[in-house]
Order: sequence, then C-alpha cells, then structure tokens
Amino acid sequence: MSSASAFLQFWWTDRVRDNFLSYVPKEDLYSLRLACHDFGVRTAPLLFRHLAITFRPSTFTKPARMVALERIGHHVRELTFNMPHGPDTFLPPLLDCVTGEEVNFVYEPCCLPTRSSAARLSVPTYGSWEMTDLLVKQYPPLFHAAANVSSFIRAFSALPNLKHLKISCPGQEAAHRYRRSTVDYALISLRIAVERSPLPDLDTLSLLSIHPSSLLYLNPTMGFGALPNSAKRWRQIRKLAIHMDSIPYSPTSPTDHFKLLHSYLQTFSCSVRRLVFRWNGHKGPFPLALGSEPSLTTPSPPLACPRRCHLALRPLKFARLRFMEVENATLDASQVSSFITAHRRSITEFNFEDSNLRSGTWDEALAPLTRISGNERWKKKSEEVMDVPLVLSPVGLEEGEVQRVRREQEGVMERMRKEQRHLRSPALGTGPWGKVMGARGRGLFWGTEEHMRRFLRSSVLAWR
Repeated sequence: MSSASAFLQFWWTDRVRDNFLSYVPKEDLYSLRLACHDFGVRTAPLLFRHLAITFRPSTFTKPARMVALERIGHHVRELTFNMPHGPDTFLPPLLDCVTGEEVNFVYEPCCLPTRSSAARLSVPTYGSWEMTDLLVKQYPPLFHAAANVSSFIRAFSALPNLKHLKISCPGQEAAHRYRRSTVDYALISLRIAVERSPLPDLDTLSLLSIHPSSLLYLNPTMGFGALPNSAKRWRQIRKLAIHMDSIPYSPTSPTDHFKLLHSYLQTFSCSVRRLVFRWNGHKGPFPLALGSEPSLTTPSPPLACPRRCHLALRPLKFARLRFMEVENATLDASQVSSFITAHRRSITEFNFEDSNLRSGTWDEALAPLTRISGNERWKKKSEEVMDVPLVLSPVGLEEGEVQRVRREQEGVMERMRKEQRHLRSPALGTGPWGKVMGARGRGLFWGTEEHMRRFLRSSVLAWR
C-alpha cells in the first residue's frame, strides 16, 4: 500500500482521525485548516467548539463578523461572554442640555427584528425622539451596542448547537454597586436573546465573577423585557454554577441582593441537577437557605421603607438536585440539616468548601445522614486517605557507591517485573495452582507493608 493510500485510509476513518486531531495543538490546527478544503472541514468542529467573546461596540454589529459567525456557528458548543467593568462601561447621569438638570431614563428593550435604515429613522429607539437624541449625544457607542437587542438575537440564532453558556463580568467597584452600567444593559440583551433564539441543546449555565445586581437583569420572571414564557428556556438548564461577588455581611447590611439571588435560584428549582455556588471575596450566607437567615426573617421597621415587601422568603427545594457544592460561606448547623432532610430523596453528594459554622457543630449539621442510613458508617467513608511518597536521600555515601546501589536496585526491580510477567502467563493462569500463585505473587512482588519495612532497614539509603 502506498503512503498516499495509507494516509487516505487513516484520514477517512472518523474515530481515528478525530482522536488524532484532539491531540493536535490549536496553533497547528490553524495551519492545518489552511492546507486544503477537506482539512478545513474536518478541523473546524474542533477549532470552533469553544468560542470566547469579549464584548466591544462592533462585536455583534459588524456585518463581516456576523457573516463569519453564521458560517461557523453550528460548530460552537461552548460560548464565553466576557464583559469586564471599567471606565468604558460607566454611565454618567443624563443631563438636560438647556437647564442642566438630571433627566430620568426609563429603559424599555426594543426587541423588534432587524430593520432597514428607513424603518429605524421612523421609530425612536429609546421611547421618544428627545430621549434618543440625548442618549446618542451623551452615552458612548458601547452602550448603544449593548442595548441593541436585535443584534444579540441574530448572534445567538447562529449558534443552534450551543450547550454551555458562560457569562463573566468581573471588576465592579464597590462604589458602583448601586449604579446601572453598560454591562447591565448587555446582560438584559443577552438574556432576551437566549430566550428568543432556537437553543434546544442548552443545558449548562456558568455565571463566573458576576456582581450582585446582575441577577436582576438575568432573572427571566422579573427582568426587563420578560415575557410569560421567558422561563421556559431556562428550565432546560441541568448544570448551574454561580460565582458571585460578595458584600460584607452583617445583620444591618442591605439584603436586596440576597432576595434577588433567592428569586433567581427559584427559577431553576424544577430542572437543575448539579449546582455549584461560590462567594468571591468575603464569606456570605448559605445561598440555598436564605429564607432562614436572621437578617431576612426579622422584619425591618415599617418607617424605613414603607413600600418594601416584608413577607418571608419561601424555602428553596430542588426536585432533581443530585450534586451541590457551596464555597466560602457562613452557615448554621440547622440550615445544613434542613437542606439535607428536604433533599434526601434526590441528592447523592454535597460539598462545603472553605465554609464555617456560625452555630452548632458539623455532627449536628450532618445528623440527618445517620437517620437516613440508620447507622453511622457514613462517618468512616468521609475520612480522607492519601498516599504520601517516601523520599530517600543518601547520607555519607560517595558518588560511586550511590551509583552501585542504584544499579543493584534497578536489577532487583527488573527481576521482579520478569517474575510478575511469568505469574501472569497463561500456563499459570488456569487451575487452582495458578490462582494460588497469582495471589501469592501479588503479595510478594507488588510489596507489602512488612516487605517495605525490611527493605528500609536493610537499605544503605538512610532517612534524612
């Protein structure tokens, strides 16, 4: 067989080719894709499987970029949408050009399909011509790109096979927590685009390094531009990960972001099976038991905010939750115990990483496991066991003697490998004698605790 025929046979075997391409560095895949048309077709699914976007004014509005996205979008399985906070995302107050007074801007997303230039000039984008003119003059192009919902819908419609969506909005300053920025408008457009685009395979959502108020704009039930069927798309999510920036927690600190978090998690209560939550920065409360937090259960004075709802939060219960992990949290033993009891029929594993108990002990928190299993064997399974390597160092030996000992030990190891292969031979693998020899050989040649102890005592290598 010629080399060309052998290569074609290898290249046209799907499993072999795909396995080979999975080990090729991405930089080499770029070059391979430019070699010929067939190479480009075969490497495109691997090159564009993971797509990362850092949002800019022309990300979803440049025609050539959108055409390219529509050409490769069916290969994308994982999309990372990154929009960090910075000076470009800060929005100053709107001021009247004549009087200098601040103007209130009530935002309503414009979700109409892509229109022609004449159609755009006939209908104001932001409610009225006066407000549209004011926003065009005072707000940067990044804001108008973030508020262009139609461009977001077109972009996500080009990703029909998307399975995993990652959203990252790091870098918000503490002084800007209660101000709306361009990032918030982009999150509104992104949420609407996900709800109105054909994404049947979307089942994983990761919110990485998000600010607390972002959940207001990502909530499909109370966010801007939400429809009665908006939550249908988010019920497809089976795996949810949230890494949220924390606000220093105290009994007198604001609790609005906790209520937003509680409402947002309730959206996934019927569908999510794997939930990971982490507080970035300061430790925060247990996010799955916010209804039992003292600061949320104690009603605030009615004169502080008369229009605020003082109804208690309903406990969260995830009907299909199987795995849960909470990191960097402060919680009560009663909260953990109640959570385990409520999810005892579905959950199979839960982790509390870098978390501290505010009251009670871990035995009290995990007491439901004893009642569920009927014994305390689970405590033995929870012990962590690890292998600690032995580090031997020559003491007081010359270089020649060390080399001699090393050669002797290599010879011993080679003989052990030969004996091991002999014990695994078919002649000894059949019958009762083969079984006895196999068990005895494993004990002799794989080594036991007593064997290692004798070896250390007789070796010329000493402990340091």
